[in-house]
Amino acid sequence: MNANKQIINLGWREWLALPGLQIPAIKAKVDTGARTSALHAFFVEPFEKDNISMVRFGVHPLQKRTDLEIVCETPMKDYRPISDSGGHREMRYVIEAEFVLGGVSRIIEITLTNRDNMRFRMLLGRTALECCAIFPDKSYLAGRLKNKYRI
Repeated sequence: MNANKQIINLGWREWLALPGLQIPAIKAKVDTGARTSALHAFFVEPFEKDNISMVRFGVHPLQKRTDLEIVCETPMKDYRPISDSGGHREMRYVIEAEFVLGGVSRIIEITLTNRDNMRFRMLLGRTALECCAIFPDKSYLAGRLKNKYRI
């Protein structure tokens, strides 16, 4: 690991921001068993814009709150099969987005999937965690962001 990288301490769940997607706060489960990060998308629509493959999708950033919707548009990086924790394969759109967590900002790869039945709207996989030390018995070591929503 590069000695110049800032190491941040994380618990098993954390609040983070996805500023390029206009998501000021979303609670994520930190999952070292998952390779790639996943973001809840309740609809996903691929489209072309200026000869660039794009994807438009809706996010309910707060669990159990369908009244708050954020519609995102971003370039599509890939469309590929992803295996979930149960071994089921699903074709998913893949994007790259900046995440901000504990004062650290990085571009990460994120797959889009419906996580309505999951406890967390986002899963932060191990490829996004190289700047982090994980403490599985702690929560919100990087701070709380929920109050970013003024509703």
